[in-house]
Amino acid sequence: MTDFAGIAESYIALWNAREPKERRALLARQWTADSTYVDPLMRGEGHDGIEALIAGVQQRFPDFRFRLLGPANGHGDHVRFSWSLGPETGDGPIQGTDFVELADGRIRRVTGFLDKVPEGA
Repeated sequence: MTDFAGIAESYIALWNAREPKERRALLARQWTADSTYVDPLMRGEGHDGIEALIAGVQQRFPDFRFRLLGPANGHGDHVRFSWSLGPETGDGPIQGTDFVELADGRIRRVTGFLDKVPEGA
């Protein structure tokens, strides 16, 4: 049985990992080599491309952290969860929902949607 909560938590941990070496280790362990990430603003392919996207988000929002919003759910090799990006305390001004496709228990493809984005973000 797929651990939907564990997949979502490890995904959020990756986006919050501040050190490139830690991000690369998490990607190698949790994502397939041919993984892809796409949302309305950006796209990355493979571990290097996805790591670069995460580094860019962290550079743009250095004091923000990702948090899960509610429980993850899914079926088979598909996982869905919502998240927020914001300061350590309070509501995150940026929110989204991501759909994850797994391959052999690892993340292969992410399709992200931005549910709430303030102007100028």
